[in-house]
Amino acid sequence: MRKLLLLVAVVGFSSLSFGQAKIEFTAKDNTIDYGIVSKDSDSGIRTFDFKNTGNAPLIITNVQSTCGCTVPSKPTEPIMPGKMGKIDVKYNMAPGAIRKTITVESNATNYEGGRVPLKIKGNVVVKQEVNPLEKSKSMMEKK
Repeated sequence: MRKLLLLVAVVGFSSLSFGQAKIEFTAKDNTIDYGIVSKDSDSGIRTFDFKNTGNAPLIITNVQSTCGCTVPSKPTEPIMPGKMGKIDVKYNMAPGAIRKTITVESNATNYEGGRVPLKIKGNVVVKQEVNPLEKSKSMMEKK
């Protein structure tokens, strides 16, 4: 009887250790495209939504960017199986092309080493302000 209880306990603990957390992002190709955005009218904040599709809690241990112009935030609590989570990314909206990678480190088993690359892309433009005098001058020239 004692051996049977020991066997049941070992099998029970073994099955718990084989639980797997899996992360699935909703963004196509794990990329968010800002498109063409104006520095003055866009906050630069985007959200990567994801779901734990595994059968164990998903733990995000670190989220880091390739530069200081992109600031990501990570969940502080484990994401339970079947539940959704989010990673917010704030880009500083410097004019020009956006091509940045954010690396998520987790216990997810569906990515090698639990590391998931996320990407943001787009183009930030500065709105051209038209001087009212220049506008009326150009209209006069057309006549």
